[in-house]
Amino acid sequence: MQPHEAVSHLTPERWAQATRLLIRKALAEFSHERLLSPTPLNEDENENQDEYGKEDGKEDGNRYAVRSDDGTTEYRFTARRFALDHWQVDADSIARHRDGTELPLDALAFITELRTTLGLGEEILPVYLEEISSTLAGTAYKLAAPPTSAAQLAVAPFQAIESGMTEGHPCFVANNGRLGFDIAEYRAYAPETGCPVRLIWVAAHRDRTTFTACADLSYDKLLLSELSAATLRRFSAAMTEQGLDLDDYYLVPVHPWQWWNKLSVTFAAEVAQRHLVCLGHGDDEHLAQQSIRTFFNATNPAKHYVKTALSVLNMGFVRGLSAAYMEATPAINDWLADLVAGDDILRGTGLGVLRERAAVGYHPAPYEAAAPKGSPYLKMLAALWRESPIPFLEEGEKPATMASLLHVDRDGNSLAAALIQGSGLEPTEWLRAYLNAYLTPLLHCFYAFDLVFMPHGENVILVLDEHGAPRRALFKDLAEEIAVMSEDAELPPEVERIRADVPEDMKILSLFTDVFDCFFRFLAPTLDDAGVLDEASFWSTVADVTKDYQKATPHLAARHAQYDLFADEFALSCLNRLQLRNNQQMVDLQDPAGALQLTGTLKNPLSAHK
Repeated sequence: MQPHEAVSHLTPERWAQATRLLIRKALAEFSHERLLSPTPLNEDENENQDEYGKEDGKEDGNRYAVRSDDGTTEYRFTARRFALDHWQVDADSIARHRDGTELPLDALAFITELRTTLGLGEEILPVYLEEISSTLAGTAYKLAAPPTSAAQLAVAPFQAIESGMTEGHPCFVANNGRLGFDIAEYRAYAPETGCPVRLIWVAAHRDRTTFTACADLSYDKLLLSELSAATLRRFSAAMTEQGLDLDDYYLVPVHPWQWWNKLSVTFAAEVAQRHLVCLGHGDDEHLAQQSIRTFFNATNPAKHYVKTALSVLNMGFVRGLSAAYMEATPAINDWLADLVAGDDILRGTGLGVLRERAAVGYHPAPYEAAAPKGSPYLKMLAALWRESPIPFLEEGEKPATMASLLHVDRDGNSLAAALIQGSGLEPTEWLRAYLNAYLTPLLHCFYAFDLVFMPHGENVILVLDEHGAPRRALFKDLAEEIAVMSEDAELPPEVERIRADVPEDMKILSLFTDVFDCFFRFLAPTLDDAGVLDEASFWSTVADVTKDYQKATPHLAARHAQYDLFADEFALSCLNRLQLRNNQQMVDLQDPAGALQLTGTLKNPLSAHK
């Protein structure tokens, strides 16, 4: 590809559209997090709001304005207001004015004009602008691709849906930074490009490497399931040619970017001394998932996902993998799988967990002696193998990322609405099936076990029947994301890492924030806008499913009362504020509650259904 061809997606028209879409999201999410306080331009009309925040009989919304820090630039837009202080901004309505003149929209200028309001410090601002620029470039690439309608995507295969997602995380404005990729690497490794990737395999000396696996798996068994006999012979012969014995090493799959940009340079001493030996590409083709560093095996979909270390900055973290964390990963997954299998209610919902069955991590002695705990230098070479959903499917079933429920195509059509239409179910029936598959397991894990997940759209796979109706959910990305919020829960020593010290009044935020505010807040307006299900009916169905769960678990009545899901309000936990404050490491994984940015409260839409 010629240099100019690599940026062929960056045209004025696509950039203008990407800019408009990003400013729409920035106005919506920064207003939700109360960083911005839009001023009504038609106050008389704005007073006619129903209990869910929408106007009575005014489907097009109300007019608002946001002024820049210096007061000279004004952004005017139309928005509808929904429950949980959700702003549904009309992208086409946004206009930028200064001194009586309308100016072109400019996302980088928008951030800079509001830098003080957004609390962006001098060191953070340039990096954040780069993340915004990269996110815009990714949107432009997606706009350059042939359009796929929501109806087409609703019946598309698993990985076509995965690569067809256009928005990324619904809350974060700068959600596709991927700082570290050059343009050629973006085209090679970004999930939306759908470009097959062959992983690079490295032999890591066992003296410096830790391998652990679930109880039903050994290292040799894993290798024989992931690599062909011919590939293993090729790797062994390559080692023998150098006077080395493959049995003295563990094989580690590596993201190609990580090899070329980090391991071959930062770990040059390890390579020179043959603690690390590069064996070349594997034979299978893989597809990057939405999380960038996790790969689906396209050659043999029944094989494991492979999650790799990737030292690029994306959405508040350098996306490495900790060798120290990897050691306990299989044991944590065994514990969780046993808990789910042993509980009647969880089994009844059909919940599945895609176990991270094996993990490997390399310990570079010089950096471990020099770098502080949590440093990206300690997360450069590790990998894990996670179960694929494919072997768990029954006849006629299809998996789809839960993120797809928030997807709308270029014409504004909802994929969730298309699934509902194709299912043959009434919208409330479809929603109830989805909530039984997704929400009920989360409720039970919280109330029965003090166990919480990070159940955002990318971390959940929905299993749909042949018509698009939800049957059950598969949770993934477990060992680094789950937590047990109890001092008294009995945990095996090797699982102790997941115990989290969370203040009593903040425990239920795991449901209010992660489920209600970060997912349902978007899904309800999406279905409402599509004319499929009004917002009041959405939340009343959530209330009904919650009550059904409470009735089914009378032995947990005291906990239902203590952690009241029907409370009048709950604390607003702000994700963008975390990234705006520190876009290198938003949260200390050792103390997730300590990093939360809480700003006021939100009215709980379930409170009307007590």
